[in-house]
This record gives sequence, structure tokens and C-alpha cells, in this order.
Amino acid sequence: MRSVQDHLAAVLAAVAPVPPLDVVLADAAGCILAVDVIAQVEVPAWRVAARDGYALAAADTVTASVTALTLPVAHDVLSGAHGQLRLAPGQVVRIASGAPLPQGADAVVPVEETDHGTAHVTLQRPAVPGQHVRVPGVDVRAGDVVLAAGTRLGARHLAVAATLGRGRLRVHPAPRVVIVSVGDDLVEPGSAARDGGVHEADGHALEAAVRDTGAAPVRVGVVTDDRATLREALEDQLVRADLVVTTGGLSEYPHDTVKDVLAPLGTVRFDHVAMTPGHRHGFGTVGGGLGGDGAVPIFALQGHPVAAQVSFEVFVRPALRSMAGYTDLFRPAVTATTTTSWASPAGTRQFVPATVVGTPEDGYQVTPVGDPALPSTSGLARANALAVVGEQDLSVAAGQRVHCLVLEG
Repeated sequence: MRSVQDHLAAVLAAVAPVPPLDVVLADAAGCILAVDVIAQVEVPAWRVAARDGYALAAADTVTASVTALTLPVAHDVLSGAHGQLRLAPGQVVRIASGAPLPQGADAVVPVEETDHGTAHVTLQRPAVPGQHVRVPGVDVRAGDVVLAAGTRLGARHLAVAATLGRGRLRVHPAPRVVIVSVGDDLVEPGSAARDGGVHEADGHALEAAVRDTGAAPVRVGVVTDDRATLREALEDQLVRADLVVTTGGLSEYPHDTVKDVLAPLGTVRFDHVAMTPGHRHGFGTVGGGLGGDGAVPIFALQGHPVAAQVSFEVFVRPALRSMAGYTDLFRPAVTATTTTSWASPAGTRQFVPATVVGTPEDGYQVTPVGDPALPSTSGLARANALAVVGEQDLSVAAGQRVHCLVLEG
């Protein structure tokens, strides 16, 4: 039997970030930046007005009339204006926010601090040199690393890239994940389940889980246990997959054929992992030429929906985040005090759907949802965490402190 830690280590050793691509800004959102973005120019490139108002020489407001600070308005300067005006002594120009300051001006008086004049303007008070003026490089200086590799790109990051004139960014694109649910007994939700059939839940749950990581899911749907059909479906999907996840078909009975189909396609290894739920696992690579070039990682998970989702959290999610270029691979974790007791299988790491409440200051409490020995989809739906019980523990006592993976922020 393989330990959880050994299996996870093997998974993370076998995956690597998706090769970087240059993409347009719209497609970069949510991706991990692959290389530093270094400013080639200063922002702003020249002195600009920080407010709508009047650009002037502050010294002229000191010599203006003490009873009425009134100066002639010589010109209007709009944002994006070409060329640069030269301000005549004793005059002002109306200026828009973001417009370049005329030569000779060293301050901007906001329009709300004036009488809004067009030919002449009266100021409420003398100006101070530098007020409401953005100087060259105040936002970004040439040579600055404005975005570091490893940054997950959001709105504020795309804004600075666009400000620098970068129309494309080099990123690790979102991994494409093909999801295949295997089983003759599976029926799509919305259709009546025939005798002995069950509604297919794994694919829908994993599609949402994959999307939650930032990856791009491709749910194939239900594929029968027939060896030829399953093999053809997998081979067809490899051309568009960075990673494949199958669920079901892992029992030792002859009609479950995932092991038989995957064995000749690559390097998939099937193990009993010392965990519950979800002890039966397959992982490796499929496709690719000699030496594994172009091989695609594949996870074969159990068909039980709770086992599949727990296995996704423990193994697949960290792998996907690694492939996407993240450095933080795992869910946040807290240590919580149990509110009740339960049994735990010997030699097995137990993942128990649970609710965690509390605060960092006051501490956290954890309560299992449902029977820890019989995890259910309804219990997992009500949980916000997985309580993790170590292999050495045969039971958990009320008041014991356990490690918890937080599923919801």
C-alpha cells in the first residue's frame, strides 16, 4: 500500500507548468505570468495635470491682486494634446486631467477652487509649486519590474501592462483538463435511471472543481466499459488535453476495464493508497513518443462521488495548480478542536467532510458532517472543510486537535 505522501510526491514530480505562450491581454486574465514585465518607458512620460483645472506658475499667484486672485486664461489643453505650449508670464491655461503641462507651469489649481472662468479666472487662494502635478516616472520608472513572474493576472495587473503599451503577455495558459466518466451503469442527470443505473455525478462535480482551480475543463461525458470504445475515446481526447481525469472502472471485476485500457497506452501505475475515502488510484502518463515526449498526465479516480472529490482535492488540484504555474499549490489549512468523537481506520489517512467555525484569535472548532465512516454526497455538500486524521490514530476524541483543509474561503 502506498502512502498519501508518496503518491502526492510522485504526482507533483510528474507534472510541470504548461509551456508559456504570448497571449493578448484579454486572454491573460487569470493566468500566471511566466516572465517579469519590465518597464521600457516612464509613466507618465512627462509632467501631467492630476486634476481638471488651470495650469499656471505658482509664483504668479503670489504677485496677483491680494483681493482678487484673477489671471487671464490664454488657452485650453486637453488630454492627449500634441506638442507642448509655452506659458506666458502672468497667464494660465485651462487643462484637463492627464494633459501635459505647458512649459513654464509648475502647478494646477483644481477647477472647483476657482470661479470656472473662461477668459479670466479667479482663484480662491495662491497656488503651491508642484500641487496636482504628476511628474515623469511617478507611476513607473524605466527599468522597474512592474509585474513579477508568478503573478496571477487580474484587472489591476492588466491595467499596468496596458499602461506600458504591452498588448500581449507571456503566461502559463490554463491547463486543459479532459474529464471522462466510465461505466455502463451511468445515466446523465435529467434522464430516468434504468434498473441498476445511477446518475452520473463525478463528471459534473469535477468540471466545476477544475474550473475553480483556474483550469479549463472539457467534460466528455459518459463512456461505456467496452475496451475498444474507452480506448478510442481516450485517444481522441489526448490531442486537446494537458491532463486527463477518468472516474470509475477501477474495481477488480472483469467488467471494469480502465486498468486494461490504460496499461498499454503509457506509464500508468495503479495503487492502493492508504487513505479513505478513495483508496484505489491510477496515475501516470499516456500518449507521447519514445522518452515520453508529449505524454499527458492522467488520473484514474474511483467512481464514488465523495472519493472522487476528496482525491481531486488531495492530488489533482495541487497538480493542476503546479501546471498553471502557481507556487502555492494547496488549500489553506487550520488546526481545529473536535466537538465530538469518531473512529478512524488503522494505518489509513482519513479525510472527513466537516464544518469548521471560529476565528484565528479565538481558535477553530470542527464537527464532522454525517457519519465519518460512511461519507455521503449530501454531507460533503454541507461541509466547508476536510478534517484529516493521521494513519496512526485509531480514534478521534472530543477536544482533540486535528488538521483541516479549508474548502471554502
